[in-house]
Amino acid sequence: MSTMSNPEEADTLAPELPAMFDGMKLAAVATILYVVIRCLNLKSRTEPPQVTCQDTVLSRYLLKSCPLLTKEYVPPLLWGKSGHLQTALYGKMGRINTPTPRGVRKFLPMPDGATATFDLFEALREHRTGGDVTMVICPGIGNHSEHKYIRTFVDHSQRQGYRCAVLNHLGALPNLELTAPRLFTYGCTWEFAAMVDSVKQAYPLTLLVVVGFSLGGNVVCKFLGENPSNQNRVICCISVCQGYSALRAQETFLQWDQCRRVYNFILADNMKKLILSHRSSFLTSSSSIGEVELSRLFAATSLMQIDDAIMRKFHGYSSVKDYYEEESCVQYIHNVSVPLLLVNSCDDPLVHPSLLEIPHSLAEKKPNVMFVLTQHGGHMGFFEGAMLLPHPLTWMDKVIVECVDALCWWEEERPACENQQKDLRTSDVSLTPGLRVIESNLIEDIKLNSAFRI
Repeated sequence: MSTMSNPEEADTLAPELPAMFDGMKLAAVATILYVVIRCLNLKSRTEPPQVTCQDTVLSRYLLKSCPLLTKEYVPPLLWGKSGHLQTALYGKMGRINTPTPRGVRKFLPMPDGATATFDLFEALREHRTGGDVTMVICPGIGNHSEHKYIRTFVDHSQRQGYRCAVLNHLGALPNLELTAPRLFTYGCTWEFAAMVDSVKQAYPLTLLVVVGFSLGGNVVCKFLGENPSNQNRVICCISVCQGYSALRAQETFLQWDQCRRVYNFILADNMKKLILSHRSSFLTSSSSIGEVELSRLFAATSLMQIDDAIMRKFHGYSSVKDYYEEESCVQYIHNVSVPLLLVNSCDDPLVHPSLLEIPHSLAEKKPNVMFVLTQHGGHMGFFEGAMLLPHPLTWMDKVIVECVDALCWWEEERPACENQQKDLRTSDVSLTPGLRVIESNLIEDIKLNSAFRI
C-alpha cells in the first residue's frame, strides 16, 4: 500500500527550505568562528609581563634598564595568543631564518666512562663592558646545540659580545655513540658541571652567565644550589619555561586539562625513540638496563612510565618518586644567591599553573630572585610579530640578552651598589626622599657609564 504527499503541502514547504538551509549555514559559520576565536584566544589582551620581586636597588635598576620587562609583549595577532600554537610551531618549525653559528665541539671524559660534549662559540664583537663574559647554556629535554632555538639565541648573543658554551645532552646528538650505558636525566648536573669547569680553565678571567631552557632550567638551578662554590664567577642565572618540581609536574601530565596528556604522550614517544637509538649501548654487562627494562619501554605511554622503567636506574634510585624529588631544583634553588631571573608563560600547556607558585613564592622571599610571567608565549615559543609571520628573534631571545647586559653593568659597579643596598637595609625608614635621590643617582650612574662605554 502506497501513500502520496499532498501537492499543496509540498508547494508550501518549498519556499521554506532555502531559508532553513541558509539558517543552518549561518549557524555553522557562527559555530566555526566561535571555536576559532576560543581556540586562538583572540579576545585575550596583550599585556606587559607580571613581575614579582622584592623592592631592592637591583630590582629597580633592572626594571629601569630593561624595557622589555615593563612593555607589552605582542605576539602575532592571528595565532600568537594560543599557547598551543606557540608551542607547536616552536616544536615543529623552531625559528624562522635560523642562522648557523660556527663553533668547536669539545669532548669531556666523565669518571664513569661517559663522554660529555659541548659546543663553543666565540663572540663576534667585543662586549660592551670591555670584559670577558661567557654564557653557559643548558638546552631543553633531549636537545643540543644544533636545535633551531639554540642556534638563534647563540647567534644573537655572539653579536652582542658573548662567548657561548652549549651543552649537548648526553645521548642527544645524532650519530654520536654513547661510551657508557647512561643518558642525560631530568636533574643530573655532572655534564653541565664538567662544561663549566672546562670553560673556567680555558678562560681564567671570564665571568659566567648561566642560562637554562625548560629541563635545562631545572639543571642549571640545581647545579648552582648544590654547592656554593658553583656560583663562583657567576654574574647571574636565567631559567626559561621550567616546571621546578618533577613530581608535581608529572602528576599534572596525567590530566587531560589543556591537552597535557597528549603532550605527555608525544614527549614519551620522543624519549622512547632516543633511548632505543642507543639500544646496543645498554645491552652490555656493565649496564643497569636490560631486555626486561627495554620491553617495558615499548608499552610506555607517559614520561613517568619511561622514568620508572629506564631513567631512574641510571643513578640507582629505588623509586620514581625518589628520582623526581632528588633531581628537582625545588630542593636546591633557595641556595642560589646570585641574581636569578625565572621566566614562564601563563599559557604554557606543559607547565601547570600550580607549579608557578614555586617561583612566585621564591621571588617574594628572596631579594636576588625576579619572577617574570607573560600572558602569552606557550612553551618556549614567545614569538613576536604583527599579523601572521613571526620575527626571527623572539621576545625570549631579546629579553635574556637585555637583562644580561644590564646585569653585566651591575657587576661592573657592584661595590658601590652593595654599599648602597647595605645603607638601605640598615635604614629605619623604608626609602626616604633623600635615599630615593641617592638610589636614582646610583642607577643613572650605571646607565650613563654603559652609554659612554658602548
